[in-house]
Amino acid sequence: MKVTEHIENAKGNTLFSFEIIPPVKGRNIKELYDNIDPLMEFNPPFIDVTTSREEYIYIDKNGLLDKKLTRMRPGTVGICASIKHKYDVDTIPHVLCGGFTKEETEYLLVDCHYLGIDNIMALRGDAMKEEKYFEPSEGGHVYASELVEQIHNLNCGQYLHEVVETDYCADFCIGIAGYPEKHMEAPSLKSDLKWLKKKVELGAHYVVTQMFFDNKKYFDFVKAAREMGINVPIIPGIKPIAVKRHLQLLPQVFRIDLPQDLIDAVENCNDNKEVRQVGVEWAIAQSKELKAAGVPVLHYYSMGKSDNIKAIAEAVF
Repeated sequence: MKVTEHIENAKGNTLFSFEIIPPVKGRNIKELYDNIDPLMEFNPPFIDVTTSREEYIYIDKNGLLDKKLTRMRPGTVGICASIKHKYDVDTIPHVLCGGFTKEETEYLLVDCHYLGIDNIMALRGDAMKEEKYFEPSEGGHVYASELVEQIHNLNCGQYLHEVVETDYCADFCIGIAGYPEKHMEAPSLKSDLKWLKKKVELGAHYVVTQMFFDNKKYFDFVKAAREMGINVPIIPGIKPIAVKRHLQLLPQVFRIDLPQDLIDAVENCNDNKEVRQVGVEWAIAQSKELKAAGVPVLHYYSMGKSDNIKAIAEAVF
């Protein structure tokens, strides 16, 4: 079922969903299941599975370093199929521009169609660690809007090199990212919203926001989006702070602001166990306010751990 159908069927009730990351290659998928199991009691209608970019590693060959591309967390589509089968829940693979050619993207989408995966999260992806700015792969998309257009075209039977007349076209529900504090590369929030609107016009069906810690940022973002004519569901993304280092890491990586009350609370913690509890309590307060405002879904960035997400969900749902 599509994300938009789940929202419609909820009849105004706020749904619970979360996002996981694939295990590092060589690890057992059971570890992933062990972290999903405690969250299934909250009846998530869908689970997102991230896709990692490729990265360079250096292999020593007779004293010379050989530079090779690798993916540390492959298997997004396979994990989606496995979770879908095990839990009877919809799964949403993240599909990136970075690291994929248009042909590779088409093959991935065909695989998703065969597996009965109805939703796709279309993202540009980050720059590689060695790059200061995002550089598209040769033969790949530069912008997420181009990826959205490719998925929309495939829904219409239009493949990269041919049009296929069929009664069995894909019908993907396309999700995209939104940034309440604007994308780090956008010159302004208004400019960023123009790109968001373009992705919706090209076929995107819903938006999931980047994490934020001040609900006013989300409410203002939704208001500005609506005023610009963006009328698809806008799902807030919530991440509980878990370690003290997040005070520096999150603003640095995601270009977001943290409220001073949250900063003070974390700085007053004696260890990361206390920080984790502060993060849970802050996310509970955020979630309750958002739920009271009637958001369609509360989407949690779990990063593979479920204990704090479970504590939040118990208090909110």
